[in-house]
Amino acid sequence: MHSANHWGGSFEIYSGAESTTDDEKSRNIDKKKKYVDLGCVSCSHKAAWKWTLYAFVFQLLLIAPPTILANTLPQHESKPPPAYNYTLALQKALLFFNAQKSGKLPKNNGIPWRGDSGLQDGKGTGFSKQGLVGGYYDAGDNAKFHFPMAFAMTMLSWSVIEYRQKYEAIGEYQHTRDLIRWGTDYLLLTFNSSASKIDRIYCQVGGSLIGSRVPDDHYCWQRPEDMDYPRPVQVVNSGPDLAGEMAAALAAASIVFRDNKAYSEKLVRGAAKLYAFARDFARRRAYSSGNDYIATYYNSSGYYDEYIWGATWMYYATGNISYLELATQPGFAKHSKALSRVSYLSVPSWDNKLPAAMLLLTSNSMSSTGLKEE
Repeated sequence: MHSANHWGGSFEIYSGAESTTDDEKSRNIDKKKKYVDLGCVSCSHKAAWKWTLYAFVFQLLLIAPPTILANTLPQHESKPPPAYNYTLALQKALLFFNAQKSGKLPKNNGIPWRGDSGLQDGKGTGFSKQGLVGGYYDAGDNAKFHFPMAFAMTMLSWSVIEYRQKYEAIGEYQHTRDLIRWGTDYLLLTFNSSASKIDRIYCQVGGSLIGSRVPDDHYCWQRPEDMDYPRPVQVVNSGPDLAGEMAAALAAASIVFRDNKAYSEKLVRGAAKLYAFARDFARRRAYSSGNDYIATYYNSSGYYDEYIWGATWMYYATGNISYLELATQPGFAKHSKALSRVSYLSVPSWDNKLPAAMLLLTSNSMSSTGLKEE
């Protein structure tokens, strides 16, 4: 017999006195089977089975209740999130104008915590006994800035022209017309609309100078109904930007009110006088130039965009092709940087009418009939 195998073990059998008998081996095996080696501790088979049973019961108690509840409780299908309610959003946005009204408020204003205010605005100035009572406050202060106010009226009118049926469908058509008229009635007070030619425009009521230590619209923030401080009025004899935007506002509104012929024609006449003021070469200076009361808040960066914007709306309101020729003349496009592709000029605002004017002109070029109500 070989003394070793290929796996490294010995094949030799020893039968000396030191070898254990089969009976002894059997007894040792029986003894070992009474214990289980768990690595760090040894325990009897009985104890091991006991701990195994405890662990199983613990896991059963831990897992079973949630599983049973999940399978027995009624199942609720997850609902998709509700669609955005744009009707409600628009209605709330329009209510902002009701909340910002200045002057003697109508009974149906719809804002119970607002009352009459600014009833002395422009008294002794202006072009009528009414002075400059009315219009809209700009924000949380009580100032009235006519440049952005006119832009707001233009945009409201444009929205009604484009989406009249939508406004009617949600019951906001007449409400929006009332808001526009509240603004345009006020704008008509800011210049001599009965004169054949105008020479000045009132552009602001109230406001504040930086660092002011006297009561004014920023020194003391309070309800407009509680104002008891002087409200200075700003007037300008130049400003194509201001006049061009006001012309756009009145011209756009004249389309909204075509069912009221007398009022619509009054708006067109006022718009024409304002645009003539804007085109006067001697008045080509930003309306905010040199006046800290104005420049601090609504400083104008230029007026060629208002030339285009105002002329475009005058064309739509009157059908006079000369206004379209003005709006599209290369000089206006050049000076307004209409073709410069400057990023900030791509966003319409109270100070930048280029994108909106381009859209209006594009609408005209793509349609044989021009701007139409929806």
